[in-house]
Amino acid sequence: MDHLTQLCARLQEAASASPYAEKKLVFGDGCQNPRLMMIGEAPGGDEEKQGRPFVGKAGKNLSAFLETIGLNREEIYISNVVKLRPTKESPKTGKAVNRPPSKDEIAFFLPFLQEEIKVVNPQWIVTLGNVPLKAVTGDAKAVIGDWHGKPFTLEDGKILFPLYHPAAIIYNRALSETYQQDLMILKGLLEK
Repeated sequence: MDHLTQLCARLQEAASASPYAEKKLVFGDGCQNPRLMMIGEAPGGDEEKQGRPFVGKAGKNLSAFLETIGLNREEIYISNVVKLRPTKESPKTGKAVNRPPSKDEIAFFLPFLQEEIKVVNPQWIVTLGNVPLKAVTGDAKAVIGDWHGKPFTLEDGKILFPLYHPAAIIYNRALSETYQQDLMILKGLLEK
């Protein structure tokens, strides 16, 4: 059994004995030894149904962004900080809707993400939004608006490149140009 499979099994076991026992876990997915790993905050409804990260609307945006930088999903590894869908009840419909992950959820899953990064061992880590930026840097005050589009070398020598979350441009079209500029910077860096 490879290291990722072992890690997933350990996480499944830990989750089954936690408050998250009833939730479906969505593990990372992709190339085993990628140059680049992308990390989002948590799966949404489509991801929960399909059991894969970034397959919904944000996933479609992500695929387009990857095309822009000359990569496809099969060449990278994609995961999330939190491996379950954080939900709340919609006051309008009474159905489950997405919400940001709680501090407890992040704290529960963070050690697994840290081990996942070690096992996947990418040269580049692209964080998508505030939650993964804070998780990877350990800086609780980090804000994507200040960090996006700039490479940083982490303590372990990996290069961090923060981006806005792909869903951000669904809700804020004004970010579209900024996102494209950031992607062109990333593309240039990856081509070196």
